[in-house]
Amino acid sequence: MNIIDLTDDEILNGAEPMWTELIRASNDGEYGKFIRNFDYSLIQGLNEVEIGKQFAKSELTRSLSEVYDYLGMIRRGEHVTVLYRVRSTKKEGEWLGRLVLGYNDKGEVKIFGASVF
Repeated sequence: MNIIDLTDDEILNGAEPMWTELIRASNDGEYGKFIRNFDYSLIQGLNEVEIGKQFAKSELTRSLSEVYDYLGMIRRGEHVTVLYRVRSTKKEGEWLGRLVLGYNDKGEVKIFGASVF
């Protein structure tokens, strides 16, 4: 099955809990929880020390609001990108949140990319 064939509602039902968990883990600086739903290929490319530094030094990554707005989806190949408007509890302004989802080799929906910029 290809994730792009699912309806928006089906995708959002899986994406929302993953996005919320990412925000909470980022705010708490909990690397293990942060990568829990990542695809293995993404985990291999991450550096725990560098992510730890980002958690420690970036006020934004430690102050993401759990109140966010769903903006839309982009379907491409075997992945769907879910876009969110994100705010901080400490910094003024808005950021774009990106969550890239797809099926792994075991047929599970996993995160293939995530960022706030």
